[in-house]
Amino acid sequence: MKIDSTLRALADPTRLRIMRLLAHMELAVGELAQVLGQSQPRVSRHVKILCDAGLAERRREGSWVFLSSAIGEMQAPPIGAAVARLLAAAEADDAGFSARCAEDRRHLAAIRAARQSQAEAYFARLADEWDQLRSLHSPDAPVEAALADALGGEVGALLDVGTGTGRIAELLAPVADHVTALDKSPEMLRLARARLQHLPAGGHDLVQGDFGALPFADASFDTLTFHQVLHYAQEPERVLAEAARVTRPGGRVAVVDFAAHDREELRSQHAHARLGFSDEQMLALLSDAGFAAQSTAALPGRELTVKIWTGTRLGADAKVRKARVS
Repeated sequence: MKIDSTLRALADPTRLRIMRLLAHMELAVGELAQVLGQSQPRVSRHVKILCDAGLAERRREGSWVFLSSAIGEMQAPPIGAAVARLLAAAEADDAGFSARCAEDRRHLAAIRAARQSQAEAYFARLADEWDQLRSLHSPDAPVEAALADALGGEVGALLDVGTGTGRIAELLAPVADHVTALDKSPEMLRLARARLQHLPAGGHDLVQGDFGALPFADASFDTLTFHQVLHYAQEPERVLAEAARVTRPGGRVAVVDFAAHDREELRSQHAHARLGFSDEQMLALLSDAGFAAQSTAALPGRELTVKIWTGTRLGADAKVRKARVS
């Protein structure tokens, strides 16, 4: 990172606003264009300047391009860390810049809320067909068998996140001490309740809640499962951080989702926020959340490959050591 190119890249109000937005989350270029009220080609030019200077990083997913900050107040390189601290201080001390940044984040929140509402409406419309929809993507039986094999025996206190119709909760109930099935959709929970009603009384709970803000105390569960859920997350890192929070040290997480693909229609037709995940992306997400990667399995289908990633929750002391090393 060179000081002259860094300063030239920052010498524009729009690029300063972009860097403050990226300090909070990864964003699609289209989202930035909406927030900034500028055309996408113009925003793309700003993005190129920031990336060329090493201040931001691009990640292409299908026809979408996601942008993330390449600097942080506590991370290398030193110039990048200094720039991140300067921008944070500018937002704190410059009233005009602070107000502009706050307004940008309000616009972003409104955009994301609208997208979330669309996804929830989609789930409500398709609740009765959800199991059938899943079967169109990949055969259920081998995926379920591979998931059970990856978890291997007793799962203790289980949280099935985004339970849908409750199929995974039902599958793992015989090897669980207790099952908690969580979903944001009341329609899904209605179907899950019907599916799970044969289980012993007191052996399971159905909870309405958001996977980005789990309504449970720290270290509440031994095992968490995400079955075809994480690709709906705008911020999967936040979801997995919440998963780590409620997982006991030594507990496990299993993520069943699609390998990275280019089926763009899944965004518009099925509300997918992510076109699957590469092994590199998923292992980084798990590691950053505080899980040690355990195993990976692949189940190819006709068009999409289903992957199963598992990880073990590190203890608090191990996570602190890991943070210091990185």
